Amino acid sequence: MTELSAAHDAAVTDRGRLAGSAYSSDRDLAARQSLYQWQTPRYDLPGIVAEKVNGVRGRVVDIGCGNGKFIQRLRQDRPDLDLFGMDIAPGILAGVPGPVAVADATRLPLATGSVDAALALHMLYHVPNIPRAVRELSRVVARDGLVIASTNSGRDKAELDDLWQRAAGDVLGIERGPARISLSARFTLEKAPFFLGEEFGRVETIELPGTITVHEPGPVIAHMASYQAWADQHDVPFEATIERARTILVDHIARYGAFEVTCLGGILVCRR
Repeated sequence: MTELSAAHDAAVTDRGRLAGSAYSSDRDLAARQSLYQWQTPRYDLPGIVAEKVNGVRGRVVDIGCGNGKFIQRLRQDRPDLDLFGMDIAPGILAGVPGPVAVADATRLPLATGSVDAALALHMLYHVPNIPRAVRELSRVVARDGLVIASTNSGRDKAELDDLWQRAAGDVLGIERGPARISLSARFTLEKAPFFLGEEFGRVETIELPGTITVHEPGPVIAHMASYQAWADQHDVPFEATIERARTILVDHIARYGAFEVTCLGGILVCRR
C-alpha cells in the first residue's frame, strides 16, 4: 500500500471524522443525494430495494442507514417488517424513524442469524476492515436471508473529477491539480463482488447507469462542497477550488447550454 492510499483509507474510514463532521447531520449526504434529481433515467433506489426484499418476512436491519431514506420507504411500503436502523454517526440518526442505534459494522450488536435481511447501502467503503464487516453481515443474517449492498463504479462521475482537477490546477497555477478524494474507491462496483463473494455464494450485480444534466451550477457545486469534511485531504485550498469550479461551470453552461455527468452506480443482492 502506498503512503497516499494509506492516507486516503485513513481519511475515508476515520470514525471521528465520519461521526463528528461528515455525517454529524444529513446536510452533506443530502447534497450528494439531491444531485440525482437531474439524472436520466431516474432510478427509484429505495423502491428497487423494497422490491428486492419483497419475499422477506420478519426483521430487516439497515446498517449505515444515514438519514433513513430506505427505512422511510420500507416503513411505507412494508409496514409488516420489523425495521431497525444503525449508523456510526449519532447526529445523522436524529431524523430517522426509530428504532435506531449507534453501531459499528464490524461489531454488530445483533445475535447470529437474528435478521432476515440486512442492507449495507453506500457505506462499506467507510468501514476500516471490509472483509470483517462482510463476515458480520453473513453472521447476523439467517441462512435463507439476503444482504443488499450498494456502491458506485470506479468510473462514476468522471466529469466531476476532471472539473475538480481543472479548478485545482487553476488555483495552484499548474495545468492540472491533484485529484479529489474518492469515497467509494475502496469498495467500488467492480471490487464489491470479490468482497461479498467471500461469504455469499450468489452475488447479483444490478448496474444503474445514467447521465446527470444540469443547466445551472448550483447542484454540482453543492455536491462538490459536500466533501468539506475531507477538505484537508485535497492538497489545494478547498473553498478556492470550489469557487473556481463554479466559474468554469458557468462558462461551460453559457457555451454549451448544459453540463453533463456520467453516472454508474449499482446494487448487489447477496444470498448463500
